[in-house]
Amino acid sequence: MATPNRELADFLRRARAQCDPARAGLPPDARVRRVPGLRREEVARLAGVSADYYARLEQGRRITPSPAVVEALAQALELDTAGRAHLNDLIGVTTAAPRRRRPPTVQRLRSGLHQLLDSMEGTPALVLGRRADVLGANRMAKALFTDFDALPPARRNYTRWILLDPTARSLFVDWELQARAAVETLRLDAGRTPEDRGTEDLITELRENSAEFGHWWQQHRVHQRTHGSKRLLHPLVGEITVQYETFTLPGDSEAAVFLYSTEAGSPSRQALDLLISWTLSPAVPRRES
Repeated sequence: MATPNRELADFLRRARAQCDPARAGLPPDARVRRVPGLRREEVARLAGVSADYYARLEQGRRITPSPAVVEALAQALELDTAGRAHLNDLIGVTTAAPRRRRPPTVQRLRSGLHQLLDSMEGTPALVLGRRADVLGANRMAKALFTDFDALPPARRNYTRWILLDPTARSLFVDWELQARAAVETLRLDAGRTPEDRGTEDLITELRENSAEFGHWWQQHRVHQRTHGSKRLLHPLVGEITVQYETFTLPGDSEAAVFLYSTEAGSPSRQALDLLISWTLSPAVPRRES
C-alpha cells in the first residue's frame, strides 16, 4: 500500500478549518458545528467533487486530481497565491514516485552579484536562497540587521537567526509577525523540495530550540515574501521602518534579492541616512567560507 501523503492531509484539514462557513455561500444548515471551519462534504460540494473523493484526498491517498479539480479546491478553501502554490506542490508529491533525500548542497553567488551588492552603498540588500539561507549581504544590510558573514557558515540562515538569536527578537518591534512569516515561508519552501536534507535538518533544529516554531509549524500556514515592511528598534539609530521588495535572480529561481528602502523625508529615512554615515569606513575584506 502506498504511503499516505501526510503533508497534504494536514494542509487540507487545516485549510478547511480556517474557512468561514458564513462567507462560503452555502445554504443555511441547522446542524450544530462542533469544529471550526467547513465540513468535508461542504468543501466537496463547493469544489464540485464527491464527498468520498475529497475524503480520500484529505487522507493523503495517492490519487491524481486534474488541474481543474485542484483549482476548484483552491477556490473552495479560499487559498491565496502562496496557498495555491503549496497545494500544487503537495499534490505533485502524491503523484510522484518516492524520491531519495538529496544531501545538503551549498549555494553560492557569482562574484559579479557580490560586486553589485557592495556597490549599493545607500540601500540595504540581502540575497536569500533555499530555506532562506543568506547567500549575500551588503554593508548596509549587515548594519541594519546583523553581520551574517561573521556567523559560522551553517548558521547563515535568516529563519534560524530571527527565531534563535536574542538580538533579532529585540531588534524587531513586530518580532512575532516577522518570525511567523519566516516560518510560513519555510513551510512553502519545504513543500517545493520535500527531499532536501538541509531543510529537514533546519526544521529539526528549530523544533528543538524554538517553542514558537513548533506551534506555528503545526498550523501549516504558508507565506510567500514578495514585498512588505519591517519595524525595527535599532540599537544605533532607534526606531526605523523599512519597506522591502523582492526580485528573483535570472537563471536561479531558488535565490531572491531583498531590497530595503524608507519613505523620503520620513524619520525612518533620517535614521537610515544616519546609519549610512556610520558605515562609510573602508570595507572589510569578505571572509571566505
